[in-house]
Amino acid sequence: MTAVVVAIPQPRAGELAAELALEGVDVLAIVSPTPSLEIPLGTEAIVVPATRAGLSAELIDVCDRAGVRILALGGADSRLRGRLGLSAALRPEAAGWEVAAALAAETDAVPHPPSTLPHRVIAVWGPHGAPGRSTLAIQLAVELSRTGRRTALVDADTVAPSLALLLGLSDDAPGVAAACRRAERGALDSAELTRLATTVTTGGGDVEVLPGINRPSRWPELSAARLSATLGACRDWIEETVVDVADAFDADDEVTYDLAGPRRHAATSASLNEADLIIAIASADPLGISRFVRDHAELRRLTAPTPVIVVVNQVRPGPLGIDARGQVRRTLERFAGITDVVFLPFDQRAADAALLHARPITDVAPRSPFAAAVRRLAASLSPAEASTPTAGSSRGSSPAVRRLRSALGARGA
Repeated sequence: MTAVVVAIPQPRAGELAAELALEGVDVLAIVSPTPSLEIPLGTEAIVVPATRAGLSAELIDVCDRAGVRILALGGADSRLRGRLGLSAALRPEAAGWEVAAALAAETDAVPHPPSTLPHRVIAVWGPHGAPGRSTLAIQLAVELSRTGRRTALVDADTVAPSLALLLGLSDDAPGVAAACRRAERGALDSAELTRLATTVTTGGGDVEVLPGINRPSRWPELSAARLSATLGACRDWIEETVVDVADAFDADDEVTYDLAGPRRHAATSASLNEADLIIAIASADPLGISRFVRDHAELRRLTAPTPVIVVVNQVRPGPLGIDARGQVRRTLERFAGITDVVFLPFDQRAADAALLHARPITDVAPRSPFAAAVRRLAASLSPAEASTPTAGSSRGSSPAVRRLRSALGARGA
């Protein structure tokens, strides 16, 4: 059953709501067609008057953030509809069955054609100290799914695996450990990955999740060879694979350990080496930036020439004072030579709601500035834009994103 909000003037709003109820459409609310209207959680579509006042920029922005479809009633001109990406408007006096049919047609339509773009593995890494790796990995997977890319989320953190807990999944599910065992035997294919994964339905679409190990002592199960083979199978299985990894490398193991023995942080090194793109995340405080600067050089030494996007999370004035972004930018440029940075705002209320409900932030706080920032990041990392740039495709993008597009285009060539 489609859940809608009716936002047209009375008395037609009440009449249409009653007609839609007879057609099996769940009307969540009847609200006034104002730019600042509130959209209830769970809304799939909104019916609005097709006027310039009704189709305001504020309304479009709210619906985009919440993933809500817009169905317009009335005589908006074709240029306005084209600019907003809306289909032809229904007549103002459209009956309930016509509106229900239009909603069903949009729901049943194939939203995204099969993609011929390359499949990718994206690793989310950050230094010790909880900079927000898992939160970003979850939200990035949701936003990539929203763009129409079939997406998987893999927990390869052997120190503090957390994706199952953050998404309300059982930590006894087979997940990535079972996939690694099958990969070692050469028995891991797309059908087996589909069987082992848990599908999480979010406001942005379905995400296939391979939960991590339920005890850190099981780290030998995620050896480098096993995990590399698993991620290779994931690349064949699905379009976007987002991997959450631990902070530590195995850079010094060859000096302190037997070369033939298992390595404590082999999963991190294998994931980073297998990745087509690395998201390196730092916390926006003096300790977090210091740790990031110290470990970033080793990350680049181990993974070059894989593209790296530097993301600074939890940006707020508290720990840094005035001009927090400027201070972070200048510090990274001076001590690490990093000039391109993506900033994510600190949204404690949304993060707390996500923890309380064990859901992605988009589902519990669709208007969160953090979710909006990750959505922009996911859109900028689109392989379509990276592989087929246009003259205006770099407009409004950071230098990091423009350079990433060039790098991905070169790798695809």
